[in-house]
Amino acid sequence: MKFPLLMFVLTISTGLYAQEISSHYKIYDVKKQKSVSIDDIVADMNQADVLFFGEDHNDSVGHYLEAELFKRLHLKYPLKTALSLEMFHTDVQPELDEYLAGLISEKNFVKEGRAWGNYKDYKPLIEYAKQNKLKVIASNAATRYSNAVTMGGLKVLENFPKTSFNFLPPLPIDTAQGRYYEKFTETLGGHNMGSMKIYHTQNLWDATMSWSISKFLKANRGFKVFQLNGRFHSDERLGTLAKLAQANPRLKILNISSFSDESFTNPNWQQFKKLGDYIIITDPSVKRSY
Repeated sequence: MKFPLLMFVLTISTGLYAQEISSHYKIYDVKKQKSVSIDDIVADMNQADVLFFGEDHNDSVGHYLEAELFKRLHLKYPLKTALSLEMFHTDVQPELDEYLAGLISEKNFVKEGRAWGNYKDYKPLIEYAKQNKLKVIASNAATRYSNAVTMGGLKVLENFPKTSFNFLPPLPIDTAQGRYYEKFTETLGGHNMGSMKIYHTQNLWDATMSWSISKFLKANRGFKVFQLNGRFHSDERLGTLAKLAQANPRLKILNISSFSDESFTNPNWQQFKKLGDYIIITDPSVKRSY
C-alpha cells in the first residue's frame, strides 16, 4: 500500500503510524470544559482569524498534530489558509517563497533558508504547503538582530539602517511587564542584567512574529493564519499573542498549548486551564524527535 507523501513523512518523523497516534494525545477545550477533537478546533476557527499552536520543539506527537491541523484547516478553508513559523526568519522569505514555487532545490532551501536543525519535524508542513500552493510566513527575527539585542538591548536597533526594517518591526518595541516577565525570570532563575538583555531578545522575537502575522493579514484579508511557536511565546495568551492582540484588537485569536506531561493517563485539566483555549497533552512515553 502506498502512503501519500504527507503520511509517509509523518510516519518517518514520528516513528508512529497515523492510526496509532490518536491514543497518544488528549485535547481539552477549556471554555467548554470537555475533551474535543482536532475537527472541533477547526470548526471553532469559523469565528477566529489566527490559531496559535504553542509547542515543545522536540515533541513528536505535537509535530504530527501540527501537520494534521494545518491539513484540516486547508480542507475547511481551501483558499484562505496560511502557515506562520517561528522556525524561519523574516529575511529568508524569498528563499521560502522560491522553494514553495518549485524554483530552488530542497538542499539550497534548507541551507540558504537557515532551516532549524530539526527541520524534519516541520518538513511535512512545508511540503503540504508546496503541494497545495499555500502561503507560508517566515515570521521570526534573524539571528543577527537577536544577537545585537542580546548584547546591547532593544535600543541598539535604533542604529540599524532603514533597509534593515524590511525585516524588523517598527520601533519602539516594548518589553512586556507583569506575568510574562515573572515567568521569564523564573525560567532563567532570577533577576540580573544578563537575563534582562536576553528578555529584550525574547520581546524582539515576540514583536517580530506578531508584526509578521499582522502585516500578512492586512495584505490578505479573510485568511486563517496557523502560527507555530514554542509555547512560552503564547501560553496564557502572553508574548507573541499579546503583542498581536495589542497591535490589532479586532483580531480573534485562539490558542493551543501542547506539551507532554506525566499526568497523561489522567490529567488534571484545571491545573492547566490558564495556558490556552485548548490544552493538548501528549504521551511522554513516545520517543522525542531529538
